[in-house]
Amino acid sequence: MFKGCGTALVTPFRSDLSVDEETLRKLIQRQIGQGIDFLVPCGTTGESPTLERDEHLRVVEIALEEAKGRVPVLAGAGGYNTRHVIEMAKVIQHLGADGILSVTPYYNKPTQEGLYEHYKAIAGSIDIPIVLYSVQPRTNVNIEPATVQRLATIPNIVGIKEASGNASQMASIIHRVPSDFLVISGDDSLTLPVIALGGHGIISVVSNEIPGEMTKLAHLALSGDFDGARAIQRKYQSLMEINFVESSPGPVKAAMAMMSLLDAHYRLPIVAPQPDNLAKIHKVLETCGVLHTRSLTGVR
Repeated sequence: MFKGCGTALVTPFRSDLSVDEETLRKLIQRQIGQGIDFLVPCGTTGESPTLERDEHLRVVEIALEEAKGRVPVLAGAGGYNTRHVIEMAKVIQHLGADGILSVTPYYNKPTQEGLYEHYKAIAGSIDIPIVLYSVQPRTNVNIEPATVQRLATIPNIVGIKEASGNASQMASIIHRVPSDFLVISGDDSLTLPVIALGGHGIISVVSNEIPGEMTKLAHLALSGDFDGARAIQRKYQSLMEINFVESSPGPVKAAMAMMSLLDAHYRLPIVAPQPDNLAKIHKVLETCGVLHTRSLTGVR
């Protein structure tokens, strides 16, 4: 269900910083129209830490309304309070989501046993699939391969978004888990090596900008056409990199504003990229051939 390319959707805001539901619907339709495999609303790229509970659930609801069963919806539901995560996961299941993506608890830095019990408790509270999310550079918490191996024995824990940046760790996880346990890259630029090791795809930031191209890259790699996949990566590698010139989703939302896909508004503490980085983003969009009508003017 969550194989191939899924987009970690941005959450567009209006100038008053309310959720821009109309633009969100258009973005989702663009994703589906360009062949994305699944949608991931309310992750870090969706600025979930600054979404109120009702807003979070509304974004998931809109994704489900627009998807209409055409593509799966893997909704974000994670955090450092296990009881709160369970409550959110239950509501998301009730809304009809196909699964949840659950980031590791951050700040309170649980042990590996704590991580195991955290995810075991979530899994025991819902029936829909759970994809673990390990992103050590952001949370300072790592799900070690042995822990992933233990968690993979729980029936509705079906995969992991691995964004540690550690290729050796990813290889170890793939070696330890069953072949049908989804190991999904959390870094666009590592999609090819993860798939080559036996992984199953990517939960992508750059597919907010180029959903069709990133989906094609994942499909080519999964079919064994690494030459074709490398050609796409070579063309868009600079875009994958520039999306992280500052903390995400600052750069990707700025890029999407330049592409006339949204108005770039952010909730603090996320802010717009600095002017020199906006210029770099603009240049990369030009080089990659994805810049259409809007220039730097008006990017907020």
